[in-house]
Amino acid sequence: MFLPSRQHSGKAPPAQRRPSTFAELLLGLAVVLALGGALGLGLGAPPATLALAAACYALLATLVARFHRQPTGLGWANRVTLARGVLVALLAGSLAEPSLIARHAWFFAAMSGTALLLDGLDGWVARRTGTASAFGARFDMELDAAFILVLCLALVAIDKLGPWVLAIGAMRYAFVLAGWRWPWLAAELPASRRRQAVCVWQVATLLLALLPPVSPVPAGYLAATALLGLTVSFAVDIAWLRRNAR
Repeated sequence: MFLPSRQHSGKAPPAQRRPSTFAELLLGLAVVLALGGALGLGLGAPPATLALAAACYALLATLVARFHRQPTGLGWANRVTLARGVLVALLAGSLAEPSLIARHAWFFAAMSGTALLLDGLDGWVARRTGTASAFGARFDMELDAAFILVLCLALVAIDKLGPWVLAIGAMRYAFVLAGWRWPWLAAELPASRRRQAVCVWQVATLLLALLPPVSPVPAGYLAATALLGLTVSFAVDIAWLRRNAR
């Protein structure tokens, strides 16, 4: 899901850094299992939903454990991001039963909205606690990409939009893959308010498109604006990378 940061070159010994981090990641897994079980009891979610949610969270936790470099646990900002990861894993798990999303669209929209609010909270916590890091920024960014892809898959799964909307969720991953072929695309980009705004707009429009009162036609227009904004944003970044590579 995300890649190691170049700003952290050394590894703390496992005895110093892993127990606390692993405990926090295991706690997150326990929350996924508890909430997934509650979805089964309250909404009639099948066991496949819990299994897929747990698998998605396990992938997230494995990557965090692999690339986190701090010796004293995740820190508060990354804990907020991890909480968002729990919600994204549960949303991803619901893809195992698309009719569940269709029947309880308001509930899943509220869950998605909570994840969006947490997206703004983790950066604020990082600044207030002085715990901003390259890992935290990358963790946040890659989880944003996964969240957007899950929302796109949900819209296709409930037959609200066609497969074209997957281009929104896949563009970030296509860009990363292209960086393996053309290394100049993998260079570090400067911070950008434009990029942040486009990300928020993507999540907001996809979330609105999920709501029951929004029919497929306006949902398509909303998603199209997100795709257009994302395409323009990537074009600007690619032009900047190409110019600086020269």
